[in-house]
Amino acid sequence: MIHKFNQIVIWLAVLLLAACATVPITGRSQLVLMPESQLEAMAYQEYRQFLSKHRLSSDVRGQEMVKRVGRKIARAVERYLAQRGMSDLIADYHWEFNLVQGKEVNAWCMPGGKVVVYEGLLPVAQDDTGLAVVLGHEIAHAIARHANERMSQQLALQVGGSAISAALGASSPAANMVFRDLYGLGANLGVLLPYSRMQETEADHLGLIFMAMAGYDPRAAIPFWERMMRQKNGASPPELLSTHPSDQTRIQKIREFLPEALKYYHP
Repeated sequence: MIHKFNQIVIWLAVLLLAACATVPITGRSQLVLMPESQLEAMAYQEYRQFLSKHRLSSDVRGQEMVKRVGRKIARAVERYLAQRGMSDLIADYHWEFNLVQGKEVNAWCMPGGKVVVYEGLLPVAQDDTGLAVVLGHEIAHAIARHANERMSQQLALQVGGSAISAALGASSPAANMVFRDLYGLGANLGVLLPYSRMQETEADHLGLIFMAMAGYDPRAAIPFWERMMRQKNGASPPELLSTHPSDQTRIQKIREFLPEALKYYHP
């Protein structure tokens, strides 16, 4: 049993060392086990399915704004990565920006550059600069390969859980079930949720820089998130149990990131 456990640990250690990557700008090391091309193919399929079930917005001005702001940020990101010899990160990206019907105050960007904004976000965004706060953030998630990182963490935790279970040598299915439940809770609170909050903060950091590169004033992020905070009307879980940092934490971190982001802003 111990021999098997050692084999799993060695295999996992080798895998983790081989799968280290670096996030642009922040330089943070991350675990990426999945081929990015595979994620992009999955994202493309999911995106097409989503569009087949959701209607595009008939708001012509809103559609134009989403495409205009999205393309400006995408071009800025492309220039930044090209200047630093990192264009391979988005070599297979095919940017697409759509506004869809829906009251959700939300937007997202899939690996591969497929972006959706819901109509409900526009009143909070108010203008191009407010929308740039959101699109910079969402595009940053894709550039930083956060989806790949999350899937890789899940895979690593599954392997880690199996290894620890084997080492403990639980003697009954009931004991194994209890262990799995406890391990899952610990992994969620101790690893996955903190990492998710860290990714959100990192996306805020990169997003401010990306919007600034595209000619949008990153200082608009503070009033935007204050509007988001009022729109939610306090309906948020405790930060410890949330995938996102609290509104107060987010705004404070944005204030800390602004001096760096403003270096890229040339109106």
